[in-house]
Amino acid sequence: MQWPSFLVEWTLFEWGGIKLGNLAFALTSILLGLLARKISDRLFSRRIIPWLEQTPLAIDDLLAKAGSKPMGFLFPLLGFHLAAASLPMEASPGMAQGLQTGLRFFGGLLFVWFLFRLGDVSSSYFQRKVERSEPLMNAQIIPLIRKVLRSLVCVLGGIWIIQLMGFEVSSLLAGLGIGGLAVALALQDTLANFFGSFFILIDRPFQTGDWIKVGDVEGIVQDVGFRTTKIRTFLSSMISIPNKTMADSTIDNFSRMAKRRVIQTVGVTYSTTADQMECLVERIRRVLEADQEVDQEVIVVRFSDFGDSSLNLFLLYFTKGLTLAEHLETKERINLAILRLVDELNLEIAFPTRTIHIAKEETEIP
Repeated sequence: MQWPSFLVEWTLFEWGGIKLGNLAFALTSILLGLLARKISDRLFSRRIIPWLEQTPLAIDDLLAKAGSKPMGFLFPLLGFHLAAASLPMEASPGMAQGLQTGLRFFGGLLFVWFLFRLGDVSSSYFQRKVERSEPLMNAQIIPLIRKVLRSLVCVLGGIWIIQLMGFEVSSLLAGLGIGGLAVALALQDTLANFFGSFFILIDRPFQTGDWIKVGDVEGIVQDVGFRTTKIRTFLSSMISIPNKTMADSTIDNFSRMAKRRVIQTVGVTYSTTADQMECLVERIRRVLEADQEVDQEVIVVRFSDFGDSSLNLFLLYFTKGLTLAEHLETKERINLAILRLVDELNLEIAFPTRTIHIAKEETEIP
C-alpha cells in the first residue's frame, strides 16, 4: 500500500457525515490559532513593545500596548473561522448562521476591547505628561477622562456589536425614545452629580490626597468619580459625598495651608513676681524666634490676664510643618523648652486651686 493513496482515501472517509480530512483541517486550524496566540503574546511583550519604546514616536507605543492582547486573541478567532468554513453546514443552516453571528460578535468584541485598552494606555501616557506641567490637575482630570472614554467605548461599542449581530439599532433606539422622559427624570440626580464633578475640576478646591473638611466630614480625598467623591476619614471609614453636594458646600482644605497655627495659654502661680514674669515672657519669645520650624512672621508672647488660679501667658505662633506629625513635633519642642525655662527661673506651672477663708465669729463671755 502506497502512503499517498492511503492518505487520500483516509481524508475521504466520512464520520458522522463529515469527512475526516475536513475534521482534521478544522482541528489543526484551531490548534494553530491557539499556538499563534502564545507566540504573538511573547513577541509583543519581549520584542515589539520594548523596541517601539526606544523610538521617538509615542503613538506606536500606544498602539502596540493596546493591540497586543486583542491581536493575540484574533488568531484563535481566525482559526475557528477557518474551522467553521471547512465543515459542511448545508444540512443545518441555523447552526451555520449561529456560528457566523458568534464570530462577528467576538470579532466586534475584540475591536471594542482594543479601543478600551487604547483609552487606558493613552490616559496613562497623558498622565505622565500632565504630571510634569500641572501636577495639581493630574490626580483628578486624568482619571475622570479615563472613565469618560471607557463609558463612551462601552456604549458605542455595544451598539455597534448589536448591529453586527443583525439587530436593527434604529428601531431599538426609537422604542427607547418612548420612555426617554421617564429615564431623564430618573437620571436627574445622576446628571447633577456628573456636572458637579466638572465644576470641581474647574474650580479645583482640592485634589486626590488632600486633607479636607466638608460639613461634619473630615479626611483624605481618595477619588473623585462621576457621581460621588470618596473621603477616607481618620477613623479609616470611607464616606461618599455626592458631587452636587460637594459643589454647593464650603470646603476647608487643610492641605493648602501655608502654615499651621498654635494658640495656647501657659499659667504660672500667683507667687511669681513682676520681674520674673517679664523675664519669662522675654525668654519664651527668644525660644520661638530661635526655632527654625517656627514661622517668624507672627510671634506673640504676652502676659495676658489674671486667671482664677494662675497668671496667664498668651502664646500665638505658626509652625512651618504642615503635616500633623511635623506640627506636633515642633509644638512639643517648644513646650519642653518652656518647662525648662520655668524650672530655671524657680517658677511653678499653676494648676486649679481654691482658697477658702472661714470667718471666726467672736462671742462675748458673760
